[in-house]
Amino acid sequence: MDGYVARIVDVELDELLTGLPAIAIEGPRAVGKTETALRRAQTVHRLDDARQQEILRAEPERLVAGAPPILIDEWQRLPYSWDLVRRAVDRDRTAGRFLLTGSAAPTETPTHSGAGRIVTVRMRPLSLAERGLTEATVSLAGLLSSSRPPLEGASDVRLDDYADEIVRSGYPATRGLSHRLIRADLDGYIERIVEHDFNELGRTIRDRRALRSWMTAFAAATSTSASYAAIRDAATAGEPDKSAKTTTIAYRRVLEQLWMIEEVPAWLPTRNRLTRLGASPVHQLADPALAARLLGIDAGALVDGADTGPAIPREGTLLGALFESLVTLSVRAYAQANEARVSHLRTRAGEREIDLIVERGDGRIVALEVKLSALVGDNDVRHLRWLAGRIGPDLLDAAVITTGREAYRRRDGIGVIPAALLAP
Repeated sequence: MDGYVARIVDVELDELLTGLPAIAIEGPRAVGKTETALRRAQTVHRLDDARQQEILRAEPERLVAGAPPILIDEWQRLPYSWDLVRRAVDRDRTAGRFLLTGSAAPTETPTHSGAGRIVTVRMRPLSLAERGLTEATVSLAGLLSSSRPPLEGASDVRLDDYADEIVRSGYPATRGLSHRLIRADLDGYIERIVEHDFNELGRTIRDRRALRSWMTAFAAATSTSASYAAIRDAATAGEPDKSAKTTTIAYRRVLEQLWMIEEVPAWLPTRNRLTRLGASPVHQLADPALAARLLGIDAGALVDGADTGPAIPREGTLLGALFESLVTLSVRAYAQANEARVSHLRTRAGEREIDLIVERGDGRIVALEVKLSALVGDNDVRHLRWLAGRIGPDLLDAAVITTGREAYRRRDGIGVIPAALLAP
């Protein structure tokens, strides 16, 4: 366990285990689910071990026997393990009995959802706060509190550093590795998805080159609402034969099963009368480093303004799109810690757009714009000011997340927060 990076989700897990019998930790491979669960488990069943699988197939009840918490690692490899845990919880609801981890949704759907018995917790790659770049001084909890707290703190994280964090990835095992080793690791990660994971989930891929082209086009669409038809066309530019819609839908579904795609849904307000809002999601991969690697671009080229990959219309630079992706990854982790949801706002005609809407359970929100800039002018906050005028006190706070040095509030009350200074 030496070298374990403390995770935001640790606090959530420890609180849930004191009152709930079974917790499922789900997320992409290599985000640290197993290491986090092992710190709490007394009995461990590793279902990615063929020998353990063989024994447990012969005697399934062993899965729910032993000193608690019992960890069932990669539970989706024996999908009926979910139902075994559910039934065990029905017999005994003692808190902290089971931990399940999974890197993919199972191909065989469990008989029952587990509602009321198994609570799911999402785990993602490392957020900026978890990477320890600087002392974070602004909490999302404060922004969500209705108090409009003062914003303070300074960051020495510069544009080059953010570009470096984009390509370095938030997978814990890559921290401290050289860029060459990180590139090799990410290449292997992508290769496994293309060559193995689709097959393991029961999806036969006849043309792996087409799959990789589609993934690259999706990477190019990072932080956009490009249609799936546009992504498909970008993946097959110059080719007379386009992939069938059913094929590209299948690609997306499997990548969602692997937790590799986590799109930002459109905000559907419940407390106000905002109308004519768009419904399209904003595209995001699990980690912006995967997008950068699929597009074959490094930190230096990003800072120089280079663009690469299939042609997908976007506002601003590729670096801006990947910086927004990095901030989105981080804000999602912070929002989860505060029991809040993350979405985006875009009017149907596209005249108003706000990158991230963080919504409390009561429907009141914090609105965040993401800007690849150290300076924030009136033009950068016009959509936030428009939203404040439309929903009034339902807007708890509003801020622009930047690459700048200092956190502060503008005279109009809108916050300016360097990305590295934001925390749960």
